[in-house]
Amino acid sequence: MKFKYIYILLTLLSALYFVPADAQIKHKKAKKPAAKVIRKKPAAIAKTAPVKKASAKGLGDEAAKVKTDTTKKMPLSGNSLTEEIVVTTAYKPVLADAVKIRINPDLEDKTPFKAPLTYFPVDKRLELNTDIKPFNAMKMPKEQDSVLNNNYVKVGLGSLKTTFGEAYFNNGRDQGLQFGGYLKHFAQSGSLPDQKMNREEAGIFGKSIGQVTSLSGSINYNYRGNYFYGFDQTNLPPANLQLDKQHFSTISAQGELTKNYKDVPNDFTYALKLSGYMYNDAYQAKESNVVLSGFLNETINQFYAGLAGSIDVATQQDSAYNYNNSFIRLNPYLKFQGDSYKIEAGVNIVDNFGFTSSFHIFPAAKLELQLIPKYLRIFVEAKGDVNRSSLLDFSNTNPFLGQNIAIKNSVDQLDIAAGLKGTILPGLGFKATIYRNQVKDMPLFVNNFDFATGYNRFTVIYVNGKSRVNGLNGELDYKASDDLDIFGRVEFKQYQMPAGIQPWNLPTFKLTAGTVIHISNLVNVSGSMFIRGSAMDPYPATTGSLAPTTISSFVDLSGEVEYKATKRLSVFVHINNILNGTNQTWIYYPDYGFNIFGGVGYKF
Repeated sequence: MKFKYIYILLTLLSALYFVPADAQIKHKKAKKPAAKVIRKKPAAIAKTAPVKKASAKGLGDEAAKVKTDTTKKMPLSGNSLTEEIVVTTAYKPVLADAVKIRINPDLEDKTPFKAPLTYFPVDKRLELNTDIKPFNAMKMPKEQDSVLNNNYVKVGLGSLKTTFGEAYFNNGRDQGLQFGGYLKHFAQSGSLPDQKMNREEAGIFGKSIGQVTSLSGSINYNYRGNYFYGFDQTNLPPANLQLDKQHFSTISAQGELTKNYKDVPNDFTYALKLSGYMYNDAYQAKESNVVLSGFLNETINQFYAGLAGSIDVATQQDSAYNYNNSFIRLNPYLKFQGDSYKIEAGVNIVDNFGFTSSFHIFPAAKLELQLIPKYLRIFVEAKGDVNRSSLLDFSNTNPFLGQNIAIKNSVDQLDIAAGLKGTILPGLGFKATIYRNQVKDMPLFVNNFDFATGYNRFTVIYVNGKSRVNGLNGELDYKASDDLDIFGRVEFKQYQMPAGIQPWNLPTFKLTAGTVIHISNLVNVSGSMFIRGSAMDPYPATTGSLAPTTISSFVDLSGEVEYKATKRLSVFVHINNILNGTNQTWIYYPDYGFNIFGGVGYKF
């Protein structure tokens, strides 16, 4: 029975699904009005015979044949709430055509924003102060002290039997006290017989900085040695050539007391210095010197007034003489200094006493003006002085001097100079100076050769009368960056001597240039170039009627490479006379040829 009811239910559902569709198709063909709905009582349906099985198609056909009234009618029985409605066609809604809105919507929000306003009146008095208020200084961050290596040692070996050594010592970081020392050694042997030289230096130094003054001092020792190896290389060496060894030793010391600088108005400053040295050579030449110097200076705004002075006491002796050659100098001055100018006006008073006496007053004036701020300045200077003939200075210039060098002080009667200095580009500084010096009793180095006796040494003569030196000096320093620095200095000179005198052994042109390149933090390269113009020596005119000898110009190149293997250890290579030229600074005394040496350096 259950299956029977299920079957009847499925049949009814099929009829409800297919009958409306089939009826709609037939309605379209026949185009007849909809059939009337047959209303039956529910009770009568229940009493009829069982519903027969029929397909959905059959039910639809049957329903189509029956005329049904689709109008709403009240139930036949007042007590019945159900009725059966047969729909012969599906509802087809009809919509009107769409109308396109041709106005685009305005998407911009034009509603103005009104921020809430609140007012807080400030109870503060208006101050009419137009002065610029200074900014408060910003505190710098605390710096961390770096680890210092106070000591350094450098040693090396190379060709020409080169030995090299340097050592530096220091007490380290101390704001109140500094002291240390150094040692230096350098020696070489050339290709000529007894072409040897050596140089040693040693010294100690110290400085104490107090609240008001600072005290500094040093003691130094210098030793230089060489042989008299010079002769005419185109001829056989003299049979009795005096290949003696010469050496020069100097002990010097100095002490200085200065007032510390303070950035205060109308400051009074002073300094006092005591220095001296003792010099001797391998024979009987000796020289001693003590100098006490100082200055007083009072500052009043942009006005400076001061007095500088010195007492210079010297003795000079050799086998043929023993001289006292001393000076007293006073230099009162006035200075004016502003943002665009510097003016210095004063005089230099010199009193020479001892084996000769003289008294001189020279100008000591200088003017400096700023033409282009931070870029170009012009300066003019006029001065004069008395120059002592010093055995120490002569031997430093020419180490092949003989005995009993003549002593005669020269006088710079008037030195006038003018020039420009400044900065062309960032990092590119320059200075150019033209000058004219008028010198009385100018000293000149000349040969004193007598190869018949094997004597091959130099002496000093003095030009009787006035000589004039006109010249041009130029200096250039280009620091492109922290890793590249190029510098140079050039000198042009013209000498005007009394009749019959030539500027012996004085070249008219010199050029010194160099560079320092930091390729990286580990590799540094440096190089230098020296060009010297030709000069003249009176030999052999001093021994006969032949013309003087011309010393040819030359170029000398040198370089150094340093590699930092570690923070403490470094390796270096130094090359001298790269062009291997037979350069002669002094006639018949050629310089050392190509040589190379290298070594290591260590910091601790």
